[in-house]
Amino acid sequence: MKTTFKTLVAVAAISLSAKAQTNWNVDASHSKMGFAVTHMMVSETEGKFKMYEGKVSSKTETDFTDASIDFKIDVNSINTDDEKRDGHLKSPDFFDVAKFPNMTFKSTSMKANPKMKNSYILTGELTMHGVTKIVMLTAIGASKVVKDPYGMMRYAFKVTGKLNRKDFGLTWNAALEAGGVAVSEDVRIDCTIELTKSK
Repeated sequence: MKTTFKTLVAVAAISLSAKAQTNWNVDASHSKMGFAVTHMMVSETEGKFKMYEGKVSSKTETDFTDASIDFKIDVNSINTDDEKRDGHLKSPDFFDVAKFPNMTFKSTSMKANPKMKNSYILTGELTMHGVTKIVMLTAIGASKVVKDPYGMMRYAFKVTGKLNRKDFGLTWNAALEAGGVAVSEDVRIDCTIELTKSK
């Protein structure tokens, strides 16, 4: 009887925990999946992915500690405001979208950043070009959750970080006559993610 009671308590606790979770969808029309690289050693070229989807599950509307995050990006939607460059990025020299059409991110940890309010250290598995690596990002949350004119609850994060594209097999480059290379290995991540609470 004692064991049965403990089992019931455990089941009830799990059930309450599941109900307490707050689920969110990514509002792609008000978000940006951006990146930037150094071009010709002197300037910066920016780009973004226009098609993606994502879901987030947090403890509450304001506590994203250990949140579950799942993103899927259509690599073919890459846009750098230059059709020729975009075509090259989609080719086997870079993303090879014919073989690897999607990029995914799945969180493994999201911990409060003690150095900044509403900030988190986000760690997860990024799969790109058929290669999966652990990446660490900074996610800075908005000051509060807001209700839009349609009654929908909204929240947002500014997500930044850096990765080395060669770690994912994106190795193409061109040497410059004056020294250096055409495209930096380091890629700066610059994203704005707006969330809508699931009803």
